[in-house]
This record gives sequence, C-alpha cells and structure tokens, in this order.
Amino acid sequence: MELDIQCEEMSPSRWAELLTTMKSCKSIRLDDCNLSSSNCEDLSSVINTNPSLTELKLNNNELGDAGVEYLCKGLLMPTCSLQKLWLQNCNLTSASCETLRSVLSAQPSLTELHVGDNKLGTAGVKVLCQGMMNPSCKLQKLQLEYCELTPDIVEALNAALKSKPTLKELSLSNNTLGDTAVKQLCRGLVEASCNLELLHLENCGITSDSCWDISAVLSNKSSLMDLSVGDNKIGDSGLALLCQGLMNPNCKIQKLWLWDCDLTSASCKDLSRLISTKETLTEISLIDNNLRDSGMEMLCQALKDPKSKLQELWIRECGLTTACCKAVSSALSLNKHLKVLHMGENKLGDAGVELLCEGLLHPNCNIQSLWLGNCDLTAACCATLATIMTTKQCLTELDLSYNPLEDEGIRKICEALRNPSCNVQQLILYDILWSSEVDDELRALEDSKPEVKIIS
Repeated sequence: MELDIQCEEMSPSRWAELLTTMKSCKSIRLDDCNLSSSNCEDLSSVINTNPSLTELKLNNNELGDAGVEYLCKGLLMPTCSLQKLWLQNCNLTSASCETLRSVLSAQPSLTELHVGDNKLGTAGVKVLCQGMMNPSCKLQKLQLEYCELTPDIVEALNAALKSKPTLKELSLSNNTLGDTAVKQLCRGLVEASCNLELLHLENCGITSDSCWDISAVLSNKSSLMDLSVGDNKIGDSGLALLCQGLMNPNCKIQKLWLWDCDLTSASCKDLSRLISTKETLTEISLIDNNLRDSGMEMLCQALKDPKSKLQELWIRECGLTTACCKAVSSALSLNKHLKVLHMGENKLGDAGVELLCEGLLHPNCNIQSLWLGNCDLTAACCATLATIMTTKQCLTELDLSYNPLEDEGIRKICEALRNPSCNVQQLILYDILWSSEVDDELRALEDSKPEVKIIS
C-alpha cells in the first residue's frame, strides 16, 4: 500500500486520519504538506511500528533539526526497515548530520539518503561521511545538491568512497567545488572499489581543466552509466577531453547531460562520433549550447548510422533554424530508436516544422515525445501537426507552448485530439492566447477524453 500526498495543508483531523493509514503503508510521500517537527514525532512512531515501511519522502517541509532528531529515534529502532529517506529542502543544518550519522552507522537497511537543498555545509557532510565509513552502512545513493559544500569536503568524500563499495549514485551538483576539488574527487573515484553508476556534478565550477580527470573516471569505471556535468564552462576543448574517456571501450555510458557547457558546432564532430559508435548511449542533453545548424547537421549524420542507439535527444535553445530541419527530417526517417526529441526555443518556423513532419510521418520514425515550444510556429503548420497526431500512433506527448497558434491553430489541434486514432495523452500549451470559446472546447475535450491531459 502506498500513500502519496503532495501540497496539502494538514489539519489535526486529517493528520489523525492519515496516521491510521500509515501504519500499513510500504511507501509514504508527504511532500509540500507544511509538516513540522511535531509531525515528525508521530512519524517516528510509524517508522518504529510499521516494519513494512521502506520508503519515506518528506521533501519541502519545515522539519528542522528537531524534526530530524524525532525521525531518527524511529530509524534507530531494531524494527525499522526503511530503505529510502528523502529530506530535501527541510530546513536542516549541520546539527542534523550528527543524528543522521548515527542512523548511517547503525541501520544497514538504509540504502538511499536524499538531503539536498539543506544548509548542511562542509562540516555537516564530513560528519555524514564518518557514518558512511562504518561497516554497517550499506548506502547506495547519496544526494547532496545545494548543500553549501566547499572544496574541503573532497578528502572526507574520498575516504568514504574508498570504504564504501556499495555506493552506486553520488550527486554533488550546485556546490562550489571548483577544478582542484573535482580533480581530487575523480582520482579518489578511480582508486575506490565502488561500482559508481551515477555521478552528477552540475554547476560545480568546472572548466576544461577538470575534464581529463573526469575522462579517466569514464575510462576506468565501466559501471558509470549516468554522467551530468551541465552548467559548467567546459567548452569545446573540455568536451574533446571528455570524449576520449567516453570513446574508451571500457566506458558504458547511457545518459550524458552537457547542457549549458559553452559548446559550439566545433564540438559536434566529436559528439557525432560518440553518437554513431557508442551503442550504450541512449540519452544526451545539449540544451543551451550554441551548436547552430551546421552542428545539428553533423549530429543528424550520426543519427543515421545504424549503430546509433540514441533514444532521447535534447537540443533546446541551440541556435537552430529552418535550415537544419531537412537534415533532422532525414535522420528521423532512418532512425528507429529515437523516441524523445526536444527542439524547443529554436527558430524553426512553420517551414521547418513542415519539413520535420515529413520525417516524423515515415514508418521508421518511432517518436513518442516531441517538444516544439517557442519555435516561431503559427496556425499555418497546425494542419500538418494534426496529421502527425492522428497518423503517428506512437506519439503520446506534444509540447507547443509559447507559439502564437491562436484560435485557428488550437482548433486544428483539438480536432486531431478528438480523432480516435490520436494517442496523444499529454498536450502542453503554456502561454498561448485563445478565446473563451476555444477554452470551452478544450475543457469539453478533456471531459470527453479523460486519458488526455492538457496543460496550459
């Protein structure tokens, strides 16, 4: 049994009702419910008396250090079987880390700890690392985003990594680490016996100077499948270094996020080689890089390669225009694997989308999710988009936000949604102006097809 509640104010009567339900739940989620430390006292009792409870999510609540202290009393009980604990943005400080250290040291069932968006600081996380080093700790996933960490944390992290072969996921994004600390961390990862599968280092102050060391991790850790270094100024030179590790036969990368990394079309030669030859790679994000049409055309050549197994391509806000759409269309007509294509915030225009649709209509194309928000589209292309919606059975998600489609365009899209052949389940239409009559039509359509979600 699962309890999943979000964004609900808890009255005393409602809370009492839920407590009864919680006693038999395997998973409890109470995100954004305005919980406080007093609620944690009750939750501690639930943790203690419900041995089937394995997952507890309490994100975005004002629990504070006092609340975590209550929770940990339940977590330290022998009857506790909790495996996953989420405490993101719960107003915790370093004071909570001593209590959590005790849990890490004494509770082998706990395999996931998510404490991002809390002001734990370097001193607090050093205490957590001490708990990780205890032989009883079996932690597999540690999320420390936005924890106000400094470069001084790396020595403690490396010591924990060295002693913790169970660790599979480490997220340190949005902490001011810098190149020197990231290099040190990468050396520790290469030496550690852990089989790390996920490493997130977004917005960590990384430049091209760190990329050779990250590349070494990719070459040495065949377990690493998910790497995110987005929002770091690595540039084309850094990407070239990363690709040396990515192209290593030992590297088995599946998901690679390189958004806002100061890449240009010069990087697309290396990226194309990666897409066309690294058969494990299924998802790549290049959002907010100045790739331009020339770079996109190189990527499209890679997508045509039979060895490419890419399923998701995110190229939003990459300086693309109508000029690259013929190449994209050609790639779509040949690539059977691509399922998600994000091309929003590019000046594709109606003519560009008309070209894209030629590829989308090809029997080889298996696109499920298509994002074209803010692409300078008008009602003129909506008839063709409607054809895609009614013809392409695999298409289940379509984003047309921030385009001046007006009543004429929205009506064509609605007509397609009414068609029994249309399988679109989610239509995203943010910030598009339409009349009250069209609004009524959209609401009526939702009522008649409850499986369709229109987000506006």
